[in-house]
Amino acid sequence: MKKINLTELVLRDGHQCHIATRLKTEDMLPICPQLDKQNFWSIEAWGGATFDACVRYLKEDPWERLIKLRKALPNSRIQMLLRGQNLLGYRHYSDDVVDLFVKKSADNGVDVFRIFDAMNDIRNIELSIKSVKKYKKHAEGTISYTTSPVHDIEYFVNLAKKIEELGSDSLAIKDMASLLTPKVTKDLVEALTKNISIPIHVHSHATSGLASLNLIAAVEGGATIIDTCNSSFSEGASHPTTESIIVALEDMGYQTDIDLTAMDEITQYLKEVRKKYWQFESEFTGLDPRVLVNQVPGGMISNLSSQLKEQSALHRMDEVLDEIPKVRKDLGYPPLVTPTSQIVGTQAALNVMTGERYKSITTEVKNYFLGQYGKAPGKINTDIEKKAIGDQKPITNRPADNLKPEVSNLKVKSESFAKNEEDMLTYAMFPDIATIFLQERNAGTLSPEEILDKKEAMKQGDHFAPSEFNITLHGETYHIKLTGSGSAGEAERPFYVSVDGISEEVLVETLDEVLITPNTQSSTGDKSNEKGKDASKRPKPSHGGCLTTAMPGTIVDIKVNIGDKVSAGDSLVVIEAMKMENEIQAPDGGTVVAIHIAKGDSVSPNETLLEIQK
Repeated sequence: MKKINLTELVLRDGHQCHIATRLKTEDMLPICPQLDKQNFWSIEAWGGATFDACVRYLKEDPWERLIKLRKALPNSRIQMLLRGQNLLGYRHYSDDVVDLFVKKSADNGVDVFRIFDAMNDIRNIELSIKSVKKYKKHAEGTISYTTSPVHDIEYFVNLAKKIEELGSDSLAIKDMASLLTPKVTKDLVEALTKNISIPIHVHSHATSGLASLNLIAAVEGGATIIDTCNSSFSEGASHPTTESIIVALEDMGYQTDIDLTAMDEITQYLKEVRKKYWQFESEFTGLDPRVLVNQVPGGMISNLSSQLKEQSALHRMDEVLDEIPKVRKDLGYPPLVTPTSQIVGTQAALNVMTGERYKSITTEVKNYFLGQYGKAPGKINTDIEKKAIGDQKPITNRPADNLKPEVSNLKVKSESFAKNEEDMLTYAMFPDIATIFLQERNAGTLSPEEILDKKEAMKQGDHFAPSEFNITLHGETYHIKLTGSGSAGEAERPFYVSVDGISEEVLVETLDEVLITPNTQSSTGDKSNEKGKDASKRPKPSHGGCLTTAMPGTIVDIKVNIGDKVSAGDSLVVIEAMKMENEIQAPDGGTVVAIHIAKGDSVSPNETLLEIQK
């Protein structure tokens, strides 16, 4: 009886697809002993977006999560997703950083490294594979599957041969956008088994509704390892259901060595845990055959919807989904997987929200055209390239060859708050948010996102809403606390609304009626923005020389000073929105006469950032 191995994804990709990667470590650990008793080939539990989410939202140390999972899963292979030269960030890192990251990941508990490059540029995964082999762990080189005029079976077979030559222990087919069909899956796997000798591992998101059929076709074609997800977080934008695939395989005469009855305890626990994260459930995690056209990956669509919601633009999701394949074509058909999925998705959102295609071009799109992510698979739109980078010449060598060693410099920059090399690597991935995270961790003042159980929310008064939270209004953040008395059956109930420590009683029938007008004065003095002009007092755009942003975000850099002469199109301000940096250019030539922002400020589209006098 032929053995088919399963990789369980519930601790990483499953919750990334359904609840925007918000599952806390404390909710993973209780079920790990049961997962560890199963005979999974591996358990994917780290890497990908989990690192970012730990630091940015959950205020957890991702390295501490890995250490705890390693202890809780002593008999299982822990698998991580690694973006080659991008590691877990959104840029290329120098070779010494890549090697150190792989070493520390291996030291702290990773056994299997699934290594991919968003461009399928073999040069961008070569060092990662070598480092994994150096530290005696399992290297799984990966094909980022996609469809386009340039991506066919011959293309992927040639890529697989190169991956095997690098010393990869297995080959993964990563169908992140749910584009595989059963016939193509079987044809591709059969072609690969004829041309390479290493095991083939298939990963296919369920978004299009075809993934379960694809996994069966892959097994029939010769694949020996497949990815599934426990039913508590399976299907839709996630993956085929582990329990169902086990039944299907065993009914076909294959062996899985997994106890189906023992899976029920895992399922029931995680289903109950998932209820706590209701506020992060994406509206776009069900079946969506449109993915066969727009090619938005399962992990991307939940995060994209979350980001659009933050921009108060969720109602424009369909427009963004229509724009994504157009941007992808302009960029030469890159596979849509991190970071290219974020690059394409954010640019598509900008094109929609500004009302003009490429009116605003992100820094990452410019870097893409400059060759800093690798070689585009197909022909790019030279008109858009010209608009993005002008007369600059793209590089043609391996992007990381242009990077000097970074470890020594990173150690110096992070020495005041990094306690070890793991902290330094966290800083390397996300310098701004990691600096704050590590400083707050060291001071014991970390404040994670509030994740409220629905039952607890009910106790707080008919609403699924927290009683204490922060709001940002015109760039100014206020701490809001609601307290009250009385019962839900009363016609009027007293609530005390505390804004930055100042309380005022209001009588309302429901919390929906509370209208909060923050007072910018408190016992601590003036609450105006210490980093720059009070955001609520920034002037509204009143003339052609007013510089504005297309979407809310955070000021990363200001490239000019008052009195500087600028020309139309000059880059003046860099803003971070939807996790991507975007350069804002001068609308007209002239002299900078006023600056209303400072680095770190939050800004909105209806505000003037700086003014230019013609």
